[in-house]
Amino acid sequence: MIVECVPNFSEGRDPVIVNGIAQAVSGIGGVALLDRTSDPDHNRSVFTFAGPPRATADAAFEAVRAAVRAIDIGRHAGVHPRLGAADVVPFVPVDRVSLRGCAALARVLGTRIWEELRVPVYLYECAALRPECQHLEGVRKSALAGLSPDFGEGRHPTAGACVVGARKFLIAWNINLRHADLHIAREISREIRESGGGLPAVKALGLPLASRREVQISINLVDFELTPLHAVFEAVAAKCLARGIEITGSELIGMIPAAALDASRGHDLHWLNLRPELIIENCLQGLGTS
Repeated sequence: MIVECVPNFSEGRDPVIVNGIAQAVSGIGGVALLDRTSDPDHNRSVFTFAGPPRATADAAFEAVRAAVRAIDIGRHAGVHPRLGAADVVPFVPVDRVSLRGCAALARVLGTRIWEELRVPVYLYECAALRPECQHLEGVRKSALAGLSPDFGEGRHPTAGACVVGARKFLIAWNINLRHADLHIAREISREIRESGGGLPAVKALGLPLASRREVQISINLVDFELTPLHAVFEAVAAKCLARGIEITGSELIGMIPAAALDASRGHDLHWLNLRPELIIENCLQGLGTS
């Protein structure tokens, strides 16, 4: 039984803090830290690790504990939306584990985070207990409007709140534009995302990349079988061409299933960082997956 966890932490600039979180994950036996990605403009780090359900949940808890100790969300500055130091902690079924099983794991972890760390927790996606928390963007919006957490109350004084859940594989993917006008990035993002009448299964935000003097279409593709990567890239490319804007390239955040690449084989997605070790099947062979 193998579960993947892909937590997002609100720190992408301080290597001491990021390394401390990585060490917390690596300290749990049976869990493999597969990838870690940090971005200074987002001021955010994404970890991917996997293992048996109980061990993976323990690693997630230790990572959250390390983040709570080290990150003060009140001093945080970054372009990515966030509710807390350990911002989002999703579990993903990999082998001989169901989404329902991952949801149960998320609820147990959420209870533990509140009881032991006093960080309030919202549950989302397949672990959600309330309809307004089905999607992460709904949690963020509702929480800012005053929705009470599923576990705990208020906010931790330095760590804020944590969102824990269970979901299918999600591809976090950025398309960078050689342009500095944030309005254009937001306009394109609004046009391509499903909620704006664009592509199914696509969530997108326009974000600035001050360190690169560029802007970015930050994408969560929640169902690559419904909308493949190349369909998203070509939609962005067409809108950029109409505006006379060049695409710098696209970058993967975290890991990607081989099937997602196969579905877009033959299409040039202008990858900046794709490499074999970011394909999840390549990294899971040693964990006994079938």
